[in-house]
Amino acid sequence: MPDYAESSGGAASTTRDRVRLPFHASTPSIARTKLAAFLTIHRADASVIDDALIVVSEMIANAVSHGEPDTEDTIEICWSLDRSRGLLELSVHDAGESAALEPIDFDEDSLSGRGLSIISRVADRWWVDVSHGTTVNAELALAAH
Repeated sequence: MPDYAESSGGAASTTRDRVRLPFHASTPSIARTKLAAFLTIHRADASVIDDALIVVSEMIANAVSHGEPDTEDTIEICWSLDRSRGLLELSVHDAGESAALEPIDFDEDSLSGRGLSIISRVADRWWVDVSHGTTVNAELALAAH
């Protein structure tokens, strides 16, 4: 499967990566490794890294469970550090056309349906764009509140 990466950085206050990964159940672990490396290189706090790995895992798992791959059987995952705004921005795009996505209540015995609720609890803000496929976006503060 292709793995396309695109990076930008330099003197700007925003540094980002964009990867295309297989539309497969193993993709969250691949993305976690890549995101952890990106955040470590750019000296993010350990708590930000931990939260980001949870959020991106849930975003990808939802895309693979409920979305559709693109024509190359991949999904697109992006992350960026916007130091001027103090934010880590995450997004996962799949080719599926989704209705409104909302977190649902779950109990301790629930085996599924927790993803958006977890994202909602861990991320500072999240939203969905369904204008071209489905893109789930999330923001996490780089500093403690």
